Amino acid sequence: MLERAAAPGPAWARWRAPLGYPTAALCLWLAHPPFRSILIGSAVAALGLMIRAAAAGHLRKREALASTGPYARTRNPLYFGSALIAAGFALAGRSWLAAALVALYFTIFYAQVMRREESELRAQYGQAFDDYASTVPRFWPRLRVSASSRGPQFSFAQYVRNREYHAAIGAALAIAVLSAIAAWRK
Repeated sequence: MLERAAAPGPAWARWRAPLGYPTAALCLWLAHPPFRSILIGSAVAALGLMIRAAAAGHLRKREALASTGPYARTRNPLYFGSALIAAGFALAGRSWLAAALVALYFTIFYAQVMRREESELRAQYGQAFDDYASTVPRFWPRLRVSASSRGPQFSFAQYVRNREYHAAIGAALAIAVLSAIAAWRK
């Protein structure tokens, strides 16, 4: 069994998930969503969900360095997709304060998480990761990639193994809550 590399970065970065739920609840409380903003935000969130789904179908955690599919465009397609989902819900909620809170949350936590995970990948894959990192951007996807079929392709079974459907369920629940808030505040 592989030992995990020591996680660099501040200890508070471990609070990403525990603080995510109350942050989401506060954003919902601050929301003033008309149905039009819910539709627009849902479209942006759906794009994020599709990116996350494609990434999860390529990701074989601790088995292989993911470099195909969305991983050929950005080293962190799951986090890029999450950022789009969050931006979509910020648009849907139509609250500048909630949008600023989401942006602050992502800025504080995700930069640290990406650095820590890259350190772990470097420890596990060495030069292969360094070569990959030298050609693929950390966060913002590049539009052009050379066509390559080397490496694992999308697998729906892998998508399920990575439990990525949880993101879709969470997004559907958030849309339902925002719709209920819109109807209640009308």
